[in-house]
Amino acid sequence: MLVAGSASPAEAGTGQLLVHLRSLLPGLAGALRQVANVILEDPAWASRATIVELAERSGTSPATVTRFCRTLGVAGYTELRVGIATEIGRADQAGWEVGIGADVLPTDPIDRVLRTLLAVDVQAMHETAAALDLSAVDAVADAVVAARRVDFYAAGGSAAVLEDQQLRMYRIGIATWTWADVHNGLTSAALLGPGDVAIALSHSGRTTETVEMLAEARRHGATTVAITNFSTSPIADVADHLLGTSVRETAFRAGAMSARHSQFLVLDLLYLAVAQRTHERSTEAFARTADAVAAHRTPYEPRARGGSARSADPQRGA
Repeated sequence: MLVAGSASPAEAGTGQLLVHLRSLLPGLAGALRQVANVILEDPAWASRATIVELAERSGTSPATVTRFCRTLGVAGYTELRVGIATEIGRADQAGWEVGIGADVLPTDPIDRVLRTLLAVDVQAMHETAAALDLSAVDAVADAVVAARRVDFYAAGGSAAVLEDQQLRMYRIGIATWTWADVHNGLTSAALLGPGDVAIALSHSGRTTETVEMLAEARRHGATTVAITNFSTSPIADVADHLLGTSVRETAFRAGAMSARHSQFLVLDLLYLAVAQRTHERSTEAFARTADAVAAHRTPYEPRARGGSARSADPQRGA
């Protein structure tokens, strides 16, 4: 069930077991998915339950739970329980005010909405950082630096996230384009070749247009990269490198909306890794572009003591 570029709990540390399980969930079916759902619904209970109790609550059998452990990449049920307990303990130690599965309720006052939002986003970024395959980030950064051109593919709201990344890369001298229209994206992908890089963003990993564009780029020999929350999603099948986020949905924010901060964390890391590798060129390009737009910034007028900046200007009316 594991894909290239993803780490098993044994490789990433048992403290990322629930993160890994959520990323695998769309690829699980039948009895295995039943076991996964029971664990994710109440991780604290699962960390204390016997194998028989977990099997009974999930409507399966101890043999199915054992098979589930192998699918998840852990040695056995004891390691599964330890991994769940470790992740819960890590969340408690981090001081998150709301636990796993926290959500915003319709009757919550605005101060609790703020605390919940902060806790959920911070937790997602911590989990994303802990589970991120840094060797894959290094490999992608090397490929981007050496590339003739870099294409970014996404649809809907994900395209806005990638457009920000594309503009930042372009500003430090990387030839980049963002494609949100599938026809234009497929046309561009067909013109890529070995040495070029194609990076696609899809929270679900199941957006047909995004998968098609990345697959077309791969068919022509480009190095392909997928940023997604689910390591067993279709987009992972057409990616040479997988950069994962770890985000859970809330009632008023679908997964793609909840994923923004974690996606920017991954993209920021990639941007800085590229900038490090091209430090002199990036520094010069950044300075030149900043100078080019400097004349379009309104001059700062310090506020006069006892009055506004406007009233301090004798050439302006009261």
